[in-house]
Amino acid sequence: MAINLEDPRKFRTLAGQAHQVAMNMLRPISRKYDRAEHEYPTELDMLAAMIDGLAESGASEGAGAAGVRRDEDAGGTDGGGVRNGTNLASVMSISEMCWGDVGLLLSMPRQGLGNSAIASVANAEQQERFADVWAAMAITEPGTGSDSANIRTTAVLDGDEYVLNGEKIFVTSGERADHVVVWATLDRELGRAAIKSFVVAKGTPGMRVERLEHKLGIRASDTATIILEDCRVPRENLLGSPDVDVSQGFAGAMATFDNTRPLVAAMAVGCARAALDLTRDLLAEAGVSVDYDRPAPTQSAAAARLLQMEADWEAAHLLMLQAAWMADNRRPNSLEASMAKAKAGRVGSDITLGCVELAGSVGYSEGELLEKWARDSKILDIFEGTQQIQQLIVARRVLGLSSAELR
Repeated sequence: MAINLEDPRKFRTLAGQAHQVAMNMLRPISRKYDRAEHEYPTELDMLAAMIDGLAESGASEGAGAAGVRRDEDAGGTDGGGVRNGTNLASVMSISEMCWGDVGLLLSMPRQGLGNSAIASVANAEQQERFADVWAAMAITEPGTGSDSANIRTTAVLDGDEYVLNGEKIFVTSGERADHVVVWATLDRELGRAAIKSFVVAKGTPGMRVERLEHKLGIRASDTATIILEDCRVPRENLLGSPDVDVSQGFAGAMATFDNTRPLVAAMAVGCARAALDLTRDLLAEAGVSVDYDRPAPTQSAAAARLLQMEADWEAAHLLMLQAAWMADNRRPNSLEASMAKAKAGRVGSDITLGCVELAGSVGYSEGELLEKWARDSKILDIFEGTQQIQQLIVARRVLGLSSAELR
Protein backbone atom coordinates (compact mmCIF):
# COMPACT_ATOMS: atom_id res chain seq x y z
CA MET A 1 0.00 0.00 0.00
CA ALA A 2 1.53 3.33 -1.07
CA ILE A 3 0.65 6.90 -0.24
CA ASN A 4 -0.15 9.28 -3.08
CA LEU A 5 1.54 12.63 -2.54
CA GLU A 6 -1.21 14.58 -4.28
CA ASP A 7 -4.01 16.07 -2.19
CA PRO A 8 -7.07 13.77 -2.41
CA ARG A 9 -9.54 15.22 -4.89
CA LYS A 10 -12.49 14.78 -2.54
CA PHE A 11 -10.86 17.05 0.07
CA ARG A 12 -9.71 19.84 -2.22
CA THR A 13 -13.03 21.66 -1.92
CA LEU A 14 -12.86 21.42 1.88
CA ALA A 15 -9.29 22.76 1.90
CA GLY A 16 -10.29 25.56 -0.44
CA GLN A 17 -13.20 26.53 1.79
CA ALA A 18 -10.93 26.51 4.84
CA HIS A 19 -8.48 28.78 3.02
CA GLN A 20 -11.26 31.22 2.18
CA VAL A 21 -12.38 31.26 5.81
CA ALA A 22 -8.80 31.86 6.92
CA MET A 23 -8.35 34.73 4.48
CA ASN A 24 -11.72 36.42 4.85
CA MET A 25 -12.70 35.72 8.47
CA LEU A 26 -9.58 34.97 10.52
CA ARG A 27 -6.91 37.22 9.03
CA PRO A 28 -9.01 40.41 9.40
CA ILE A 29 -9.46 39.88 13.16
CA SER A 30 -6.07 38.30 13.85
CA ARG A 31 -4.34 41.39 15.21
CA LYS A 32 -7.44 42.48 17.14
CA TYR A 33 -7.53 39.37 19.33
CA ASP A 34 -3.76 39.17 19.63
CA ARG A 35 -3.96 42.52 21.39
CA ALA A 36 -7.19 41.76 23.28
CA GLU A 37 -5.83 38.72 25.13
CA HIS A 38 -8.50 36.67 26.98
CA GLU A 39 -11.34 38.39 25.09
CA TYR A 40 -13.52 35.74 23.43
CA PRO A 41 -13.65 36.07 19.60
CA THR A 42 -17.43 36.22 19.16
CA GLU A 43 -17.02 36.09 15.37
CA LEU A 44 -16.17 32.40 15.77
CA ASP A 45 -19.70 31.53 16.90
CA MET A 46 -21.06 32.13 13.42
CA LEU A 47 -18.22 30.14 11.88
CA ALA A 48 -18.82 27.25 14.28
CA ALA A 49 -22.51 27.24 13.37
CA MET A 50 -21.59 27.05 9.68
CA ILE A 51 -19.26 24.10 10.32
CA ASP A 52 -21.93 22.32 12.38
CA GLY A 53 -24.41 22.78 9.54
CA LEU A 54 -22.01 21.33 7.00
CA ALA A 55 -21.26 18.36 9.25
CA GLU A 56 -24.94 17.64 9.85
CA SER A 57 -25.69 17.80 6.13
CA GLY A 58 -22.82 15.47 5.30
CA ALA A 59 -21.37 18.08 2.96
CA SER A 60 -18.11 18.32 4.85
CA GLU A 61 -15.69 15.93 6.52
CA GLY A 62 -12.82 16.69 8.86
CA ALA A 63 -13.60 18.93 11.81
CA GLY A 64 -10.32 18.45 13.63
CA ALA A 65 -11.65 15.93 16.13
CA ALA A 66 -10.91 12.66 14.40
CA GLY A 67 -9.54 9.73 16.36
CA VAL A 68 -6.88 7.07 16.13
CA ARG A 69 -8.58 3.82 17.11
CA ARG A 70 -6.19 1.14 18.29
CA ASP A 71 -8.97 -1.40 18.75
CA GLU A 72 -9.93 -1.58 15.08
CA ASP A 73 -8.48 -3.52 12.16
CA ALA A 74 -4.92 -2.34 11.61
CA GLY A 75 -4.80 -3.65 8.09
CA GLY A 76 -6.69 -0.85 6.40
CA THR A 77 -10.08 -0.91 4.76
CA ASP A 78 -11.99 -3.95 3.64
CA GLY A 79 -10.51 -5.51 0.57
CA GLY A 80 -7.12 -3.89 1.09
CA GLY A 81 -8.16 -0.53 -0.38
CA VAL A 82 -6.72 2.83 0.53
CA ARG A 83 -8.84 5.16 2.62
CA ASN A 84 -8.51 8.93 2.67
CA GLY A 85 -10.60 9.77 5.71
CA THR A 86 -11.25 12.22 8.50
CA ASN A 87 -7.70 12.39 9.84
CA LEU A 88 -6.32 13.46 6.47
CA ALA A 89 -9.18 15.90 5.93
CA SER A 90 -8.54 17.37 9.38
CA VAL A 91 -4.85 18.11 8.88
CA MET A 92 -5.52 19.60 5.45
CA SER A 93 -8.26 21.91 6.73
CA ILE A 94 -6.43 22.81 9.94
CA SER A 95 -3.26 23.79 8.08
CA GLU A 96 -5.34 26.09 5.88
CA MET A 97 -7.12 27.62 8.88
CA CYS A 98 -3.78 28.24 10.59
CA TRP A 99 -2.62 30.04 7.47
CA GLY A 100 -5.12 32.53 8.86
CA ASP A 101 -4.52 32.38 12.62
CA VAL A 102 -3.41 29.61 15.00
CA GLY A 103 -4.87 31.18 18.14
CA LEU A 104 -8.29 31.62 16.56
CA LEU A 105 -8.27 28.03 15.29
CA LEU A 106 -7.55 26.87 18.85
CA SER A 107 -10.51 28.98 20.02
CA MET A 108 -13.04 27.30 17.72
CA PRO A 109 -16.05 25.94 19.67
CA ARG A 110 -16.32 22.14 19.74
CA GLN A 111 -12.92 21.70 18.13
CA GLY A 112 -10.83 21.33 21.30
CA LEU A 113 -7.99 18.90 21.84
CA GLY A 114 -10.25 17.11 24.29
CA ASN A 115 -12.58 16.29 21.41
CA SER A 116 -9.73 14.36 19.81
CA ALA A 117 -9.21 12.48 23.06
CA ILE A 118 -12.88 11.51 23.09
CA ALA A 119 -12.69 10.42 19.46
CA SER A 120 -9.62 8.27 20.16
CA VAL A 121 -10.50 6.60 23.47
CA ALA A 122 -14.27 6.71 24.08
CA ASN A 123 -16.52 3.70 23.57
CA ALA A 124 -19.51 3.83 21.19
CA GLU A 125 -21.97 5.00 23.84
CA GLN A 126 -19.63 7.78 24.97
CA GLN A 127 -18.94 8.83 21.39
CA GLU A 128 -22.66 9.46 20.98
CA ARG A 129 -23.17 11.05 24.40
CA PHE A 130 -20.31 13.53 24.00
CA ALA A 131 -20.83 14.17 20.28
CA ASP A 132 -21.73 17.85 20.68
CA VAL A 133 -19.50 18.96 23.53
CA TRP A 134 -16.57 21.38 23.37
CA ALA A 135 -13.81 19.64 25.32
CA ALA A 136 -10.49 21.02 26.49
CA MET A 137 -7.74 18.58 27.48
CA ALA A 138 -6.02 18.78 30.87
CA ILE A 139 -2.76 16.82 31.05
CA THR A 140 0.12 19.01 32.23
CA GLU A 141 0.71 19.52 35.96
CA PRO A 142 3.10 21.74 37.93
CA GLY A 143 5.50 18.82 38.38
CA THR A 144 4.67 16.97 35.17
CA GLY A 145 5.31 18.44 31.76
CA SER A 146 6.15 16.29 28.77
CA ASP A 147 6.44 13.16 30.93
CA SER A 148 2.70 12.48 30.96
CA ALA A 149 3.25 9.08 32.57
CA ASN A 150 4.20 10.87 35.80
CA ILE A 151 0.73 12.35 36.33
CA ARG A 152 -0.11 12.91 40.02
CA THR A 153 -3.80 13.88 39.77
CA THR A 154 -5.78 11.04 41.35
CA ALA A 155 -9.15 9.44 40.63
CA VAL A 156 -10.66 7.28 43.37
CA LEU A 157 -13.84 5.25 42.79
CA ASP A 158 -16.51 5.98 45.39
CA GLY A 159 -19.76 4.20 44.62
CA ASP A 160 -20.95 5.32 41.20
CA GLU A 161 -18.55 8.26 41.02
CA TYR A 162 -14.85 8.94 40.71
CA VAL A 163 -13.41 11.58 43.03
CA LEU A 164 -10.70 13.66 41.30
CA ASN A 165 -8.03 15.66 43.10
CA GLY A 166 -5.14 17.56 41.55
CA GLU A 167 -3.99 20.64 39.64
CA LYS A 168 -3.76 21.04 35.86
CA ILE A 169 -1.88 23.85 34.13
CA PHE A 170 -1.65 25.19 30.56
CA VAL A 171 -5.11 23.89 29.63
CA THR A 172 -5.97 25.22 26.17
CA SER A 173 -9.57 26.56 26.12
CA GLY A 174 -9.77 25.64 29.80
CA GLU A 175 -12.09 28.53 30.60
CA ARG A 176 -14.21 28.61 27.43
CA ALA A 177 -14.83 24.91 26.78
CA ASP A 178 -17.95 23.37 28.30
CA HIS A 179 -16.16 20.10 29.20
CA VAL A 180 -12.61 19.19 30.18
CA VAL A 181 -10.94 15.82 29.56
CA VAL A 182 -8.85 15.31 32.70
CA TRP A 183 -6.02 12.78 32.80
CA ALA A 184 -5.67 11.15 36.22
CA THR A 185 -4.26 7.99 37.76
CA LEU A 186 -6.35 5.27 39.39
CA ASP A 187 -3.33 3.93 41.26
CA ARG A 188 0.08 5.63 41.34
CA GLU A 189 1.81 2.35 42.23
CA LEU A 190 0.66 0.77 38.97
CA GLY A 191 2.38 3.45 36.90
CA ARG A 192 1.43 4.33 33.32
CA ALA A 193 -1.24 1.66 32.91
CA ALA A 194 -3.43 3.24 35.59
CA ILE A 195 -3.71 6.62 33.83
CA LYS A 196 -7.20 7.23 32.46
CA SER A 197 -9.15 10.10 30.93
CA PHE A 198 -12.30 11.56 32.52
CA VAL A 199 -14.82 13.90 30.92
CA VAL A 200 -15.72 16.59 33.45
CA ALA A 201 -18.53 19.02 32.66
CA LYS A 202 -17.86 22.68 33.36
CA GLY A 203 -19.64 23.74 36.54
CA THR A 204 -19.07 20.38 38.25
CA PRO A 205 -18.58 21.10 41.99
CA GLY A 206 -14.93 20.80 42.94
CA MET A 207 -13.52 21.96 39.58
CA ARG A 208 -12.60 25.60 39.13
CA VAL A 209 -10.49 27.77 36.84
CA GLU A 210 -7.80 29.27 39.06
CA ARG A 211 -6.24 31.71 36.55
CA LEU A 212 -5.53 32.47 32.91
CA GLU A 213 -1.99 32.72 31.57
CA HIS A 214 -0.46 35.70 29.75
CA LYS A 215 1.50 34.28 26.80
CA LEU A 216 4.08 35.06 24.13
CA GLY A 217 1.78 33.93 21.32
CA ILE A 218 -1.61 32.38 20.44
CA ARG A 219 -3.11 35.10 22.63
CA ALA A 220 -6.56 34.69 21.12
CA SER A 221 -6.69 31.26 22.80
CA ASP A 222 -7.27 31.08 26.55
CA THR A 223 -4.83 28.97 28.58
CA ALA A 224 -6.02 28.09 32.07
CA THR A 225 -4.95 26.58 35.36
CA ILE A 226 -7.64 24.25 36.71
CA ILE A 227 -7.95 23.02 40.31
CA LEU A 228 -9.75 19.77 41.19
CA GLU A 229 -10.74 19.36 44.83
CA ASP A 230 -12.93 16.34 45.62
CA CYS A 231 -14.48 16.74 42.19
CA ARG A 232 -17.05 13.97 41.73
CA VAL A 233 -17.51 12.60 38.22
CA PRO A 234 -19.95 9.85 37.13
CA ARG A 235 -18.11 6.57 36.65
CA GLU A 236 -19.49 6.34 33.10
CA ASN A 237 -17.47 9.47 32.24
CA LEU A 238 -14.22 7.51 32.38
CA LEU A 239 -13.31 7.22 28.71
CA GLY A 240 -12.89 3.69 27.41
CA SER A 241 -12.31 0.77 29.72
CA PRO A 242 -11.86 1.28 33.49
CA ASP A 243 -9.70 -1.86 33.66
CA VAL A 244 -5.99 -1.41 34.38
CA ASP A 245 -4.07 -3.55 31.90
CA VAL A 246 -0.42 -3.50 32.95
CA SER A 247 0.57 -5.43 29.83
CA GLN A 248 -0.91 -2.71 27.63
CA GLY A 249 0.83 0.01 29.59
CA PHE A 250 0.27 3.56 28.39
CA ALA A 251 -1.07 2.59 24.96
CA GLY A 252 -4.66 3.65 25.55
CA ALA A 253 -3.72 7.13 26.65
CA MET A 254 -1.06 7.50 23.97
CA ALA A 255 -3.65 6.86 21.25
CA THR A 256 -4.79 10.42 21.93
CA PHE A 257 -1.34 11.79 21.08
CA ASP A 258 -1.17 9.70 17.90
CA ASN A 259 -4.11 11.81 16.76
CA THR A 260 -3.33 15.24 18.19
CA ARG A 261 0.36 15.40 17.23
CA PRO A 262 -0.37 15.39 13.47
CA LEU A 263 -2.96 18.12 14.16
CA VAL A 264 -0.31 20.25 15.89
CA ALA A 265 2.03 19.55 12.96
CA ALA A 266 -0.74 20.85 10.68
CA MET A 267 -0.93 24.05 12.72
CA ALA A 268 2.82 24.60 12.33
CA VAL A 269 2.67 23.82 8.61
CA GLY A 270 -0.13 26.33 8.08
CA CYS A 271 1.51 29.13 10.06
CA ALA A 272 4.86 28.60 8.32
CA ARG A 273 3.17 28.60 4.92
CA ALA A 274 1.62 31.97 5.71
CA ALA A 275 5.03 33.40 6.56
CA LEU A 276 6.63 32.01 3.42
CA ASP A 277 3.87 33.35 1.16
CA LEU A 278 4.07 36.85 2.61
CA THR A 279 7.88 36.90 2.61
CA ARG A 280 8.03 35.87 -1.03
CA ASP A 281 5.74 38.79 -1.88
CA LEU A 282 7.78 41.22 0.22
CA LEU A 283 11.02 40.09 -1.45
CA ALA A 284 9.45 40.53 -4.85
CA GLU A 285 8.43 44.08 -3.94
CA ALA A 286 12.06 44.72 -2.94
CA GLY A 287 13.29 43.43 -6.29
CA VAL A 288 14.47 40.01 -5.07
CA SER A 289 13.24 37.29 -7.42
CA VAL A 290 13.17 33.60 -6.53
CA ASP A 291 13.84 31.30 -9.50
CA TYR A 292 12.71 27.74 -8.79
CA ASP A 293 14.47 26.47 -11.90
CA ARG A 294 17.95 27.56 -10.80
CA PRO A 295 20.19 26.06 -8.06
CA ALA A 296 20.07 28.05 -4.83
CA PRO A 297 23.85 28.82 -4.79
CA THR A 298 23.48 30.76 -8.06
CA GLN A 299 20.85 33.10 -6.61
CA SER A 300 20.90 35.90 -4.06
CA ALA A 301 21.37 35.03 -0.40
CA ALA A 302 17.78 36.00 0.37
CA ALA A 303 16.39 33.84 -2.42
CA ALA A 304 18.59 30.91 -1.40
CA ARG A 305 17.40 31.21 2.20
CA LEU A 306 13.76 31.22 1.12
CA LEU A 307 14.31 28.12 -1.05
CA GLN A 308 15.94 26.29 1.86
CA MET A 309 13.02 27.14 4.15
CA GLU A 310 10.51 26.02 1.55
CA ALA A 311 12.32 22.67 1.26
CA ASP A 312 12.11 22.25 5.04
CA TRP A 313 8.43 23.14 4.89
CA GLU A 314 7.77 20.53 2.21
CA ALA A 315 9.35 17.81 4.38
CA ALA A 316 7.16 18.77 7.34
CA HIS A 317 4.07 18.89 5.13
CA LEU A 318 4.66 15.39 3.76
CA LEU A 319 5.34 13.91 7.21
CA MET A 320 2.09 15.47 8.44
CA LEU A 321 0.14 13.90 5.57
CA GLN A 322 1.76 10.52 6.12
CA ALA A 323 0.90 10.40 9.84
CA ALA A 324 -2.74 11.32 9.17
CA TRP A 325 -3.05 8.93 6.22
CA MET A 326 -1.75 6.04 8.30
CA ALA A 327 -4.34 6.77 10.99
CA ASP A 328 -7.10 6.74 8.38
CA ASN A 329 -5.90 3.33 7.20
CA ARG A 330 -5.74 1.93 10.76
CA ARG A 331 -1.98 1.56 10.66
CA PRO A 332 0.08 2.16 13.83
CA ASN A 333 1.36 5.72 13.47
CA SER A 334 3.03 6.58 16.79
CA LEU A 335 6.45 6.89 15.14
CA GLU A 336 5.14 8.91 12.24
CA ALA A 337 3.02 11.16 14.47
CA SER A 338 6.08 12.06 16.55
CA MET A 339 8.24 12.54 13.45
CA ALA A 340 5.66 14.89 11.94
CA LYS A 341 5.25 16.87 15.13
CA ALA A 342 9.02 17.11 15.72
CA LYS A 343 9.81 18.21 12.18
CA ALA A 344 6.90 20.62 11.79
CA GLY A 345 7.35 22.12 15.24
CA ARG A 346 11.03 22.81 14.71
CA VAL A 347 10.97 24.06 11.12
CA GLY A 348 7.77 26.01 11.72
CA SER A 349 9.51 28.08 14.36
CA ASP A 350 12.70 28.32 12.27
CA ILE A 351 10.77 29.41 9.17
CA THR A 352 8.64 32.09 10.81
CA LEU A 353 11.63 33.60 12.59
CA GLY A 354 13.70 33.31 9.41
CA CYS A 355 11.02 35.20 7.53
CA VAL A 356 11.12 37.97 10.13
CA GLU A 357 14.87 38.23 9.54
CA LEU A 358 14.54 38.30 5.74
CA ALA A 359 11.91 41.04 5.93
CA GLY A 360 14.07 43.16 8.26
CA SER A 361 12.30 46.08 9.92
CA VAL A 362 9.06 45.21 8.10
CA GLY A 363 9.16 41.74 9.64
CA TYR A 364 9.88 43.05 13.13
CA SER A 365 7.14 45.68 13.19
CA GLU A 366 3.41 45.21 13.72
CA GLY A 367 2.69 46.58 10.27
CA GLU A 368 2.68 42.97 9.02
CA LEU A 369 1.74 39.72 10.78
CA LEU A 370 5.20 38.15 10.43
CA GLU A 371 6.26 38.98 13.99
CA LYS A 372 2.98 37.57 15.31
CA TRP A 373 3.41 34.32 13.39
CA ALA A 374 6.92 33.97 14.83
CA ARG A 375 5.47 34.32 18.33
CA ASP A 376 2.54 31.99 17.64
CA SER A 377 4.64 29.23 16.10
CA LYS A 378 6.89 28.71 19.12
CA ILE A 379 4.21 26.98 21.16
CA LEU A 380 3.73 24.43 18.37
CA ASP A 381 7.23 23.11 19.11
CA ILE A 382 6.37 22.80 22.80
CA PHE A 383 2.83 21.60 23.57
CA GLU A 384 1.61 18.06 22.86
CA GLY A 385 5.15 16.93 23.68
CA THR A 386 8.27 19.06 23.32
CA GLN A 387 10.83 18.74 20.52
CA GLN A 388 13.11 16.78 22.84
CA ILE A 389 10.37 14.34 23.84
CA GLN A 390 9.44 13.72 20.20
CA GLN A 391 13.05 12.93 19.34
CA LEU A 392 13.20 10.56 22.30
CA ILE A 393 10.05 8.76 21.16
CA VAL A 394 11.37 8.47 17.61
CA ALA A 395 14.68 7.08 18.88
CA ARG A 396 12.90 4.48 21.03
CA ARG A 397 10.76 3.37 18.10
CA VAL A 398 13.64 3.18 15.64
CA LEU A 399 15.95 1.36 18.06
CA GLY A 400 13.24 -0.88 19.52
CA LEU A 401 13.93 0.24 23.09
CA SER A 402 11.50 0.82 25.94
CA SER A 403 11.14 4.02 27.94
CA ALA A 404 13.06 2.37 30.77
CA GLU A 405 15.91 1.47 28.42
CA LEU A 406 16.20 4.88 26.76
CA ARG A 407 15.50 7.96 28.84
